Amino acid sequence: MSGGAQLGHRNDAPPVSQTVLYPLRFAPIYQYRLWGGRSLAGLLTAPLPDGPIGEAWVLSDREDHASRVADGPLNGRTIGELLAEFPEQVMGRLAGPFRRFPLLLKFLDAREMLSVQVHPSDAHTDLLPPGETGKTEAWVVLEAGAKSRVYAGLRPGATETVLRQALANGDLADRLASYAPKPGDAFFLPAGTVHSLGGDIVVFEIQQNSDVTFRLYDWNHVDAKTGKPRALQVDQALACIDFGESAGGPAAPVTEQTTPVLRERLFHCDKFRLSRLRSETPFSVGAPGVPGVLVCIEGAGEVEHGGATYPVAKGDVYLLPAAIGECTFEPRGAVTALEIAIPE
Repeated sequence: MSGGAQLGHRNDAPPVSQTVLYPLRFAPIYQYRLWGGRSLAGLLTAPLPDGPIGEAWVLSDREDHASRVADGPLNGRTIGELLAEFPEQVMGRLAGPFRRFPLLLKFLDAREMLSVQVHPSDAHTDLLPPGETGKTEAWVVLEAGAKSRVYAGLRPGATETVLRQALANGDLADRLASYAPKPGDAFFLPAGTVHSLGGDIVVFEIQQNSDVTFRLYDWNHVDAKTGKPRALQVDQALACIDFGESAGGPAAPVTEQTTPVLRERLFHCDKFRLSRLRSETPFSVGAPGVPGVLVCIEGAGEVEHGGATYPVAKGDVYLLPAAIGECTFEPRGAVTALEIAIPE
């Protein structure tokens, strides 16, 4: 069972130096969003707080929202604490380049439309707060309905002047590339891509560990908590847009392996590598010397390591520290998982 949305630090936890690392499961951190719903209750076992919940941060190395280990000897420790005390054991060959975990992983439930937004790239140093990076991200659609929409990229002919006029006319959506998503679709959103989604859709999101978003348009939403519209950052958003980036639509999965697991490569970019795994028989996950992440999106099973087993339920996220190397996943029936690697 997944832990609660917030876990307190256990004062009786042993010092990290006396603890052997193991596959680490993290408790979700739920986030109120005016566009959210209640669908994450069907994906995660940790009870949802009241109100519209738009996001569950399931692996976050951020001071304001730090993921905590959900069970085992390290229960309650944050990922930041582990990286500070155990950098080589957690990150392996990546310990030098990364002082914090470089990815932020989430589940999103967009009952209404997200704002039309843009994220800066690493090159936009003038728009990045101190300590932040750019934000390239990707979505994997888990649930979608007849009204679900994904906006990703611009239609031909969209320039800054055209977008400013569209904002004035209230028809910005007509200038965006639009898709009717279905479960299994995956969308790559490089920094600088205009994007939005909503209409009863649940996705897994992988992104650089950054929380910088510039809103271009917000569908005339009014935040029930404040009674006011949310702030827009039109000039910053327009400054970030990569007008040379063409909309690509859903990614075409590349089959890399068929037995004992169907392994499909969804995205391999310089920020992350994301693969989808489907199997009913045991298969390997993780790799020696580098960290990996396993996200179960359908079914259940167990991760085996060092003679111990770690239960994996739908919605669970496991960090596989570099020191533990390769593990075996034992499905209980059909299972679908995402495996994440950080490029060296």
